[in-house]
Amino acid sequence: MEKNLDDTLLVERLRDSSSCRAAFGDMIKLYTEPLYRQIRRMVQSHDDANDLLQNTFLKAWQNIENFRGDAKLSTWLYKIAINESLSHLEKERKRQGLSIDDEESHLVNLIEADKDIDGDELARQLREAIASLPEKQRLVFNMRYYDDMKYEKMSEILGTSVGALKASYHLAVKKIEQFFSTVD
Repeated sequence: MEKNLDDTLLVERLRDSSSCRAAFGDMIKLYTEPLYRQIRRMVQSHDDANDLLQNTFLKAWQNIENFRGDAKLSTWLYKIAINESLSHLEKERKRQGLSIDDEESHLVNLIEADKDIDGDELARQLREAIASLPEKQRLVFNMRYYDDMKYEKMSEILGTSVGALKASYHLAVKKIEQFFSTVD
């Protein structure tokens, strides 16, 4: 069965009071892993990512009747997850009195201190390079590079033009290349 048909059926089940709980469980099984990965790449902390994932599903549960179906269910869920992550980062920045530039170095420090992630030195350096990007470029790079998300879907989620997203990704790649040229 095609993914869009699965989403359409899932949304119908979510809106039906007799099947909504089972459908919600199916939605969680289907989207937990990709949403967690997206959130984790943004906030870096496993515990924060888990909390934000729970918040994402809670908001979806509370607002499923407002889901109009103009976009795919996955697009709607990604939008909720990204908004939750951005709100969390903003709250953390304010709580710690960090500027946007300080936030980037804070994220790099979290990566260096993270014991939950295994990986080689190159993978850690890539995570640091990505964390040093401005928030929008970091988000676009993660969605394109790790999730292989099409620019059109990113445009739906982020409400930004395809051209602007391509430019953000290109700039992010250039900055990551510069990061690695200084590491050698």
